[in-house]
Amino acid sequence: MRLTIARADLARVLTNVGRVIESRNTIPILSNVLLEADADGLRVTGTDLDIVATDRAVANVEQEGSICVDAKLLAEIAKKAGGDISISLEADRLTVKSGRSVFKLATLPATDFPSLAAGKFDATFDIDLAALLAPAAFAMSTEETRFYLNGVFVHLQEDGDQFIRAVATDGHRLSRHQMAYPGESAFAGVIIPRKAVGIIPKGTVTVSVSEAKIRISAGDFVLTSKLIDGTFPDYQRVIPTGNDKIVTVDRDAFMKAADRVSTVSSEKGRAVRLSIAPGSVGFTVNNADAAATDEIEAEYSGEPIEIGFNAAYLSDLFGVFPSGPVTIAIADGGSPGLFKSAGFEGLLLVGMPMRA
Repeated sequence: MRLTIARADLARVLTNVGRVIESRNTIPILSNVLLEADADGLRVTGTDLDIVATDRAVANVEQEGSICVDAKLLAEIAKKAGGDISISLEADRLTVKSGRSVFKLATLPATDFPSLAAGKFDATFDIDLAALLAPAAFAMSTEETRFYLNGVFVHLQEDGDQFIRAVATDGHRLSRHQMAYPGESAFAGVIIPRKAVGIIPKGTVTVSVSEAKIRISAGDFVLTSKLIDGTFPDYQRVIPTGNDKIVTVDRDAFMKAADRVSTVSSEKGRAVRLSIAPGSVGFTVNNADAAATDEIEAEYSGEPIEIGFNAAYLSDLFGVFPSGPVTIAIADGGSPGLFKSAGFEGLLLVGMPMRA
């Protein structure tokens, strides 16, 4: 193997691929990237056995070949190099040169690098997948015991037109976001794991999905991930349908008031009690040492009602919406609240109440 590559190009592909590589590994090969030089340039691959990321860069390849080298070390060299980088394999050492800098790195055979065969996919379509998943991602669970909630559930839904939906919940809040489905082939619902959700490139990508894997392609960057092997719960059952008490608030004013009254509480799971009355929403936080109240204007004409929500969860829910009016639909003080914004079509949020 012998090639020359622009420093910025090498740094870019190593950064893109390096996001799937875990910082600590008991298997040495998983700390490495696979370098493959061919007539089309340099291809770089990294994996953690569940996700594989591949990217390609233009390079002047004098001699084709493949080898594995420490990902973090090569990325640091590329980041600090002063100019173009030449890479050559000499015996079992990878020589990396830039200007007067010379590095000789240990290698592992390319044949040792694990392969995650993609297999056959049920459907392929182009979509801004990051935009679909982002409004739901905050509600993913981190509980290992409920592993099937540690990701975003993506499925198709017929509702007059055909939609693709992204749903996430941790049992305390739920987010459901939908867009028009741009594909033609149907696919069974899948759960994309948390780590893969965080790596998906922004903008329109080509998505291929099967029951076991998902592949996301954005130009030369290709991400292939195993899916969570579990059954996502019937989330429709927790979305309230009879909430007839509708209050409309300004998103920014609501968030600021909730944050202000939460100042007096140091508890992680602190609750804010909302006192909803015609024309206003009151905020109250009480603890052993202090209390706080606040109030904002609101559009509401029903009977007064009080309901408590976790302050941090309220911040997450409202944080997804753009500035402007937000509606909260409530049935009573002990039932889930339904949150929507006219400025964010296709997004529906549910928050579970708590004693305040």
